[in-house]
Parts: sequence; structure tokens; C-alpha cells
Amino acid sequence: MRHIILAATFALAAGAASADPIEGVWQTQPDEGAFAHVTVAPCGGAFCGTITRTYRDTAEYQSPNLGRQIVIDMAPQGGGNYAGRVWRPSNDKIYAGKASVAGDRMSLSGCIAGGLLCSSQTWVRVQ
Repeated sequence: MRHIILAATFALAAGAASADPIEGVWQTQPDEGAFAHVTVAPCGGAFCGTITRTYRDTAEYQSPNLGRQIVIDMAPQGGGNYAGRVWRPSNDKIYAGKASVAGDRMSLSGCIAGGLLCSSQTWVRVQ
């Protein structure tokens, strides 16, 4: 029995150690006093981020964007870089997206015109 428990412990530790750097809960950059927590997890062969909590100023509130996917099909490109799509809640449009993760910071960009014009935010890891 002890061997089974020990093996299960090692398997769980190995799974946690192999988590992709983009996985986790991220806090968006404040926009007009509002920000969100986005949970990024595997979806198919890529990663997707869903809005799980929303805040206005410092108080949590029930945004109509709760549960919406904001990071869409971000595929690893190597070196902490990802490519996919991002949804911008302020205008309800989806853009070509790029993300770059370095430690507990993620730079996320939405681009048009083949990447010539981009807008970016820096998100901070919450968990």
C-alpha cells in the first residue's frame, strides 16, 4: 500500500512540474478601473483563457463577460511564446493574438493588418 501511495505522490508532483508556463490564473491590466481574473488551461492542442472573476475598482462584480473565452487557441511556439486569437470585450471583436510568458508576467497582444498594428497588455499571474 505504501508503494501505491508513494507512486501516486510522484505522479502528481510530475504532473504539476510539467504544467505549461501559460497555465494558471492571470489578472488583466486595469482598463477604466475594471480588470478580470482569467483562467488559462489546455483546450485541445492549445490553451484557452476564460474570464472567471471580474472587478471594478477594488470590488468584485458580476460582469456579463464572466465565463467568456478571452484567450482562444494559443498554441505554443517555443521559448514562452504563443500564437492564437484574443477577444477584446470593449468592442466585442476577435483579433490575431500573441502571448509571451516570462515568470509571473504575460504580455498579450491583439493585432490587425497581419500584425502591423497591435495593442498589448501585461497580465500578472495570480495563481
